[in-house]
Amino acid sequence: MAKTFREWDLDQGMLFPAHVKDWVPEGHLAHFVRNLVMEELDLRAILSCYQEERGYPPYHPGMMSALVLYSYCQGVYSSRRIAQACRERVDFMAIVGTNAPDFRTVNDFRKRHLEGLKGLFDQVLRLCRKAGMVRMGHVSLDGTKIRANASKHKAMSYGRMKKVEREWSQQIDEWFEKAKAIDRKEDEQYGPDRRGDELPDWVADKKKRLEKIRQAKAELEAEAKAEEEQKPPPKYRGGRKPKTPPGMPKEKAQKNFTDPDSEIMKGTDGFVQAYNAQAAVDAESQIIVAQSLTNNASDSQELKPILKQIRDNNGRQARELSADAGYFSDDNLKELARRHIRGYVAPGKLKHGEASPGTAARKLTEHGQQMYRRLRQGGFRSRYRLRKHTVEPVFGQIKHARGFRQFLLRGKSQVAGEWSLLCTAHNILKLAAVTG
Repeated sequence: MAKTFREWDLDQGMLFPAHVKDWVPEGHLAHFVRNLVMEELDLRAILSCYQEERGYPPYHPGMMSALVLYSYCQGVYSSRRIAQACRERVDFMAIVGTNAPDFRTVNDFRKRHLEGLKGLFDQVLRLCRKAGMVRMGHVSLDGTKIRANASKHKAMSYGRMKKVEREWSQQIDEWFEKAKAIDRKEDEQYGPDRRGDELPDWVADKKKRLEKIRQAKAELEAEAKAEEEQKPPPKYRGGRKPKTPPGMPKEKAQKNFTDPDSEIMKGTDGFVQAYNAQAAVDAESQIIVAQSLTNNASDSQELKPILKQIRDNNGRQARELSADAGYFSDDNLKELARRHIRGYVAPGKLKHGEASPGTAARKLTEHGQQMYRRLRQGGFRSRYRLRKHTVEPVFGQIKHARGFRQFLLRGKSQVAGEWSLLCTAHNILKLAAVTG
């Protein structure tokens, strides 16, 4: 007896018209994000940009905001992939309905309203506090290097810039002299319609490249001069003169031509052109309570502004804070004490040749010695251990689970907005898991 199968007929119609919501089950994240944007979030900062009555009506900013947030929750970041998902994926259709914005519309909306979307981080964090997910008992702080939308091979050092500028400037001058010398001969060869001094395309390209090098060189010089002006006047102690004159950039100082704000940083897979993304995470439920982005590879300067942001975002300060050795400095420890925060900041590992832990501790300041003893006395039960399953998993979820390894935008201000979007999406996923 032959097996009976269900009928497979692609031409079979439906008795009643289908609704896009019917294809996505109840409790799905798409419904949660859509309702969150429609009912809970204040979009006046985005809506206020639309004042012109003329022209074809644009897509609703609420729909586009929900689309961007849901895309980041799903690990879909490219505007082209978002536009494709609006046409092919029913969960995205539960956000946009029958609308299908193209990739240019998605990209333009994200770039135009980056500041408004950045402000949604505070609103989502407020909802997390209402849900009882932010206890502020223990907060862990850390930074992670994320690739910039630029290649490290498109960077050039200041010393190389000076050398190339001299060489190329001389070549271009020779080409112009040669062009003038053969002007009459070319005029006879090409006729009166052409001047005869047109330069080849490859000559013009090198000239444009030289202009960019000179611009980057001037920016490095301006940055070095501004940094020198902020320093106190140096005291002469004799000895050799510095290799780099005051107010001038070092020979190894680099500037990237694609994204000048990004910097060469050491990551897990070697040196990369990157930004340093910071996140302070509540140990209770891995909610990000503060975030920032810098183009400085060092973490030590980021603790103070993060502490201020934690207080501003949540209305109160954390009782405890843990951070790795990158944040260890006497100024940071004093700031923790001033704010009455019990800190757990690693002083660093023993260097080769240290006789004992006591020898390393004696080289620290008074605040450093106190921190050293606090971590030593706690041993394996020290509260410092909480950072391993508080902030590190958050970076793992963003980079590995949702596949964000490189920023799409360029420039520090725009990249900071993109990082804020990632943190907002992370908190939305945590909120949906508890209340959705």
